[in-house]
Amino acid sequence: MDTHSEPLDNPQIAAIARRITRPIVLVGLMGVGKSTVGRKLAELSQRSFIDADTAIEEAAQLSVAEIFEKHGEAVFRDGERRVIARLIEEGHGVIATGGGAFVDPETRALILEKAIGVWIDCDIETLVERTSRRNTRPLLKQGDPAEILTRLHTERAPLYGEAPVRIVSKNGPHAETATMILEAIDRWL
Repeated sequence: MDTHSEPLDNPQIAAIARRITRPIVLVGLMGVGKSTVGRKLAELSQRSFIDADTAIEEAAQLSVAEIFEKHGEAVFRDGERRVIARLIEEGHGVIATGGGAFVDPETRALILEKAIGVWIDCDIETLVERTSRRNTRPLLKQGDPAEILTRLHTERAPLYGEAPVRIVSKNGPHAETATMILEAIDRWL
């Protein structure tokens, strides 16, 4: 017996989307697909999409790496929280966050109170493969990416686990992961 459900059709997606009254904030480790899946999720649910890191860089006129380098992580996290609060307030439909955003207690509390937090989880092997495609991950330049990602996953999983919705991303079409998120939110609502 096949336990896999049929893909959602457009009227089912529209019905779920109408029930969602708060922004969907995607959290999880680097490489899980928050930005790419987030764009597809926004398209499917006919909502706007914004990447918090892009908004931070625009506000600061510096890259995330430059902010870390010039001002340190504490200043970055403070600015990140203010930008995410503004994005939620502006009513963006889907917001992708940086991997460390939900780890910050104040940012996590803000997301849990005013949005729907969705943890996109993924196996380490897939993360290593995905993050190796671009050399823009400062944390992964400090050693073996598999070891670093494994350590980060172990440290952050209990915090990401506070998100009310969790899905496990697989190597497949982004639309499939986006649909899994909508189904999980539908069950949670």
